Amino acid sequence: MTLVFLIILAALTFEFINGFHDTANAIATTVATKVLTPRQAVIMSAVFNLLGALVGTAVATTIGRELVDIQQVNSTVILCALLSGIFWNLLTWWFGLPSSSSHALIGGLCGATLAAAGGRWSVLHWSVANAATGKLEGLWPKVVKPMVLSPVCGALIGFLVMALLLLCVRHWRPARVKSWFTNIHLLSAAWMSFSHGTNDAQKTMGIIALTLFTATQTPGVFNNLPDWLSFLRSPVFHVPPWIKVVCALTMAAGTATGGWRIISTLGRKMVKLQPIHGVAAQTTAAAIIQIASHWGMPLSTTHVISSSIMGVGATRRLNAVRWTVVERMVWAWIMTLPLTGALGYGLAWLVIHGLR
Repeated sequence: MTLVFLIILAALTFEFINGFHDTANAIATTVATKVLTPRQAVIMSAVFNLLGALVGTAVATTIGRELVDIQQVNSTVILCALLSGIFWNLLTWWFGLPSSSSHALIGGLCGATLAAAGGRWSVLHWSVANAATGKLEGLWPKVVKPMVLSPVCGALIGFLVMALLLLCVRHWRPARVKSWFTNIHLLSAAWMSFSHGTNDAQKTMGIIALTLFTATQTPGVFNNLPDWLSFLRSPVFHVPPWIKVVCALTMAAGTATGGWRIISTLGRKMVKLQPIHGVAAQTTAAAIIQIASHWGMPLSTTHVISSSIMGVGATRRLNAVRWTVVERMVWAWIMTLPLTGALGYGLAWLVIHGLR
C-alpha cells in the first residue's frame, strides 16, 4: 500500500517536471517574439494546459495498456520507469536540451518491463492488431513511426505554412504585419498549450491508472483498505475522473514554474523569430499534436514544435537556423529511448535481484 502511494507521488513528480520541462514547447516563440512577457506566457500556458489535460483518455490508454504486456508490470516496474524518466528530464533540462518527456517515460517503462520479464522481448508489444477494431497498436505504430514522421511533418508543414503566410502578406507594410500577427500569436500559443495538455498530461494518467490496476490484481496490496480510499481499487484498466483532475492540476502547476533554459534554446538560440514566424510554428505544431492525441499517439511535443520552428526559420534562408544547436537537440532525441530504456532496465534489475 505504501509503495502504491510512493509510485503515485513519483508519477505526479514526473508530471510536475514535465510541466516546467515542456513549458518551453508551448511558449518559447511567444516569449522570443515579445508578444507576451515570460510571466504572462507561463500563466496563459498553465491555464490552457489544464483545460487540455481534462480532454480525452486515448493517449493514457496507449501508455497504460498497449505498449507492454501489463501482466508483467508491477509496482517495481512502474516506479523504475518513472525514476528513469525523471532523471532524464532533469538532466536534459539542466543542459537546456528540449528532449522528449514522453519518450523518456516510454523508454523507462519498456526497459523496466523487460527486466521484470527476465529479458523476454516478447513482453514489448511491437505491432499488434486489436481484435475489436482491427487497428494496429504497439510501439511501432504508436511511438516509433510517429517519432520519425512527426518532426519531418513539422519541418515540412511549418515551411509551407510560413511560405503561404509570406505570400499573403507580401504587399503589407511591416508595421501592419507585426500588429496583426502579434494578436493572432496569442491564439496560436493558447492552442499549442491546449494541445500539449491533451497529449502530455495523459501519459501520467495512464501510468497512475496502470499502477492502481496492477495493485488491485496483486493479492494483499489493498487488503483492509478503508472505505474512504476504496476509489483506489481498479479491477479493470480505466482512467477515472479524479486521476484526470489531479494530473491536470499538477501539470498546470509545473507549467507555472516555467522552463527558462529550454525557452532560451528554442526561442532564441535556434533561430530568430518574429510574431508571424511564431504563428506559423505554433499553428503547425498544435495541429499535428491534436491529430496525434485523437489517435492515441503519445507524441513528443518537443520534437514537433522544434522541427516546426526549424521549418519556419528555413524560409528565411537555411543558415538562419543555427544548425549546431539543432545537432545537439537531435542527438538528445535519438538517445532518449535507448538510454532511458537501459536505465529503466538497470534500476528494475537491481531492485529485483537485490530483493532476492
